[in-house]
Amino acid sequence: MRIEREDAIVPVVHLDSVRVRMDTKPARVGEAQNHGMDMAKAGTEPLAERAEQALIPQTTVWLMAITVGVIVANIYYVQPLLADIANTFGLTVTRVGIVAMLSQAGTAVGMFLFVPLGDKYERRTLILLLVIAEFVSLLLMATAPNALWLGCAAFAVGVFAANVHVVVPFAAHLAAPQQRGRVVGTVVAGILFGVLLARTFSGSIGALLGWRAVYGIAAGAMLILAVVVRTKLPVSRPELVLSWPELMRSALQLVRQHAVLRESALLGAIFFSAFSAFWTTLVFFLGGTSYHYASASAITGFFGLVGAVGAAGAPTVGHLADKHGPRFTIRIALWLSLFSFLFLGFAGKHFVGLIVGVILMDLGVQSGHVSNQTRIYSIDPSARSRLNMVYMFCYFIGGALGSYLGAWCWHVAGWWGVCGFGTMALVLAIAAEFTYGRRAVVLSGS
Repeated sequence: MRIEREDAIVPVVHLDSVRVRMDTKPARVGEAQNHGMDMAKAGTEPLAERAEQALIPQTTVWLMAITVGVIVANIYYVQPLLADIANTFGLTVTRVGIVAMLSQAGTAVGMFLFVPLGDKYERRTLILLLVIAEFVSLLLMATAPNALWLGCAAFAVGVFAANVHVVVPFAAHLAAPQQRGRVVGTVVAGILFGVLLARTFSGSIGALLGWRAVYGIAAGAMLILAVVVRTKLPVSRPELVLSWPELMRSALQLVRQHAVLRESALLGAIFFSAFSAFWTTLVFFLGGTSYHYASASAITGFFGLVGAVGAAGAPTVGHLADKHGPRFTIRIALWLSLFSFLFLGFAGKHFVGLIVGVILMDLGVQSGHVSNQTRIYSIDPSARSRLNMVYMFCYFIGGALGSYLGAWCWHVAGWWGVCGFGTMALVLAIAAEFTYGRRAVVLSGS
């Protein structure tokens, strides 16, 4: 017998009918695929795992949140520095926007190259190797002699920063089912804090020491992080024995099988496209006719700190997703994000209005992101890295397009062009969620 609702399918079984397999070896290919299909149908862990899995220590959760925050910051240091980089290499607004786009496009590529390997290799070692590669990429960024070198280095920084999305499913794997929403929410909050505080750090340091110093310091931080990862994170053995091509084929199979994954990937891409359009162009808005700030990079960094207020809601959002279901919080996130862009369009030329709009936008985007990840991790526990790869690939493709289109909209129509882009993107997202939601209701009732 099974009790079904829209966001999850919870199996009801009797304890005396449960058999626990004591074999701890990774599943072979055929066995893993069958197991994955069974788990996808069930939508949750086996009862034995639910009963016996220990709670993940809070210190480990916070360590993972800090790890992802420090890594993901490397992608976003560039945004407050775009005006300074444009002056260094003589680039237009649209062309320097391509540098930000390349970092996010590189992250999308890194999803395909590295994230599925979290289901195949020991995760701590994989994370350590990617941190070291990120260190090298940041050094190349700091020493770039021309725009082409800078673009290639920015792309490499993005590729190896995909490491973040090896860590998140690692955290979901370690967490007990009853705490997974809160754990994912906390770790994802680390990502958004890293995204937002990266702007504060790079804007401040860039204004004092120049944009190259930002990347030199970031490279040193990666060396420290490598030591912490090696000594503090737990070992995590692989759950499957699959080759990389088999992992990719199985990821495509997951896309075909699960409408929830397709919906989450689409909504995540739209959320992040609007988010990236705003943050890529904010430095030009603050340095333009509305504000006339001489050091726009430092002020943009201040708004990164403001946005962190919205990121603080992530654990609460994860708890609400656990309690009411992810679709409930996704709908709230969509409407809140839409309202924030309309508010920014009308009130963004006033400093207080801009502060309020940034808080609302970051809270909305964060809520949607945590809710999406909470529900995709419930699809198939043995495939969390591949599920995360699909979702985050689409997420960063959306972010890359948003960075480029945001710069283009700024060039064409100024502030209202950027806010109009965010508004239209979120209207499309609301329409898509409504369509998927109705279809889910129909299927659950049939």
